Amino acid sequence: MAIRQIRTMGDEILTKECKPVKEMTPRLRELIEDMFDTLYEANGAGLAAPQVGILKQIVVMDVDDGNQYVMINPEIIEQSGSQTGTEGCLSVPGKYGTVTRPDHVIVKALDENMEPIQIEGEGLLARCICHECEHLHGHLYVERVEGELMDTEAEEE
Repeated sequence: MAIRQIRTMGDEILTKECKPVKEMTPRLRELIEDMFDTLYEANGAGLAAPQVGILKQIVVMDVDDGNQYVMINPEIIEQSGSQTGTEGCLSVPGKYGTVTRPDHVIVKALDENMEPIQIEGEGLLARCICHECEHLHGHLYVERVEGELMDTEAEEE
């Protein structure tokens, strides 16, 4: 399909509330495919529609657990535990920070066929679900960073 431009911090669209998806259309199916292509091209774990300039409640994720996740209109219905770790974002290139998130979450959403699904995640998947759901409400992880944002280049040297 196509690689889309990833919007970066400072772009107003990343601060906006996304609209729920009411019906699946050919354009939205294409968007989902493009989002996966963009995610893989950028070596990310998750991507939300506003990150590619679309104010719809759509998230794609692949956390290397053998599954590709599509969440439409996701809502976290349960969370427990706590994990603190490093987090980055394709919309905040070259940076990472320490963020505390729930260690276990359950999210209800619709899949790409608009069928109800429930995803239970722990560890990285739980972190990714929380991170991507926040994008749909106009929030970036930098609002939760404990301490300073670090440069990824410094870590790679």
